[in-house]
Amino acid sequence: MKVLIACEYSGTVRDAFIAKGHDAMSCDILPTDSPGPHYQGDVMDVLGDGWDLMIAHPPCTYLSNAGACRMYPTKGVIDQNRYLKAMDAKKFFMELLNCDISKICIENPKPLNVVELPKESQTIQPYMFGDPYTKKTLLWLKNLPPLIPTKVITENVVPFVPSGTGRKLGGASYGAAKRGNDSKNRSRFFQGIADAMADQWGSSGQD
Repeated sequence: MKVLIACEYSGTVRDAFIAKGHDAMSCDILPTDSPGPHYQGDVMDVLGDGWDLMIAHPPCTYLSNAGACRMYPTKGVIDQNRYLKAMDAKKFFMELLNCDISKICIENPKPLNVVELPKESQTIQPYMFGDPYTKKTLLWLKNLPPLIPTKVITENVVPFVPSGTGRKLGGASYGAAKRGNDSKNRSRFFQGIADAMADQWGSSGQD
């Protein structure tokens, strides 16, 4: 299977598919953190290269519900500049979702209601796939079955990125504190979910 991992610089999902014998390439405007097949540039340059499956992680800065306080700096009043950036981000999201690839997964956090993205297909958590964290992840799926949890952890599960009171506490128990507080580290994808994608969507039954 020929697999494109769009908007990925870590190589996590790419390498999970390569480990299963697939022809996988990541693509991002940043260089890859892990040696392997990678196109550094605009994903639109390579969308038409005959992919069987695309998994995409489009930027969520202006789409995510976590940015609600910035979208509404005054209660009930939208920041028009940020709204326009959110609409640009939505356009890119929809171009990926509607592109001419038969099987597609778009991954993002919960979006702002005002952005009006299509309804997600599935909501998953890292702790469902062997990583002891909570970080709600939404999947938009095209011609793919929902992911089946592989290793559900029920104890010692902590937020990967603290929010609200937790963000102020900044305790060492939080995943973000352990992994670094910069956005690059906080946005990294989870190995357990990547492995599940490669195992379940890259199986012979899905070819």
